[in-house]
Amino acid sequence: MTKKALDERFYLVREDVLPEAMKKTLDAKELIERGKAESVWEAVRQVDLSRSAFYKYRDTVFPFHTVVKEQIITLFFHLEDRSGTLSELLGVVASCRCNILTIHQTIPLQGRANVTLSLNVTDMAVSLDEMLSRLKRLEFVEKVEVLGSGA
Repeated sequence: MTKKALDERFYLVREDVLPEAMKKTLDAKELIERGKAESVWEAVRQVDLSRSAFYKYRDTVFPFHTVVKEQIITLFFHLEDRSGTLSELLGVVASCRCNILTIHQTIPLQGRANVTLSLNVTDMAVSLDEMLSRLKRLEFVEKVEVLGSGA
């Protein structure tokens, strides 16, 4: 292993703090991956990014779900305590074709409960971002966080 490879450090960074060029690089890579652009030139033109910026960032910025080698994620939810909320939450997870490995729910206090789910996402039918978006749209979900991933 080279010294450079040993010195590399990785960070998980929220999208809203990324520089615009990195966001556009991710958009361009997605266009290419999905076949909506046939070349780098076409992709960078569609997202209004210079080719030099694309090449600067293309090997250094990745969506979270593409770098997760393990196919298990853990999600934390803060929910309103209503009848049927856990069932509806699990229904959304199942509709995304995730396999639920563990469920931990706290006893509701003051009308709120915490739920932690460990999911096998190997066969997930949508992107992680799409699933999180669907879960956040549930009216009883106050908070959703990705706690981590691992085997």
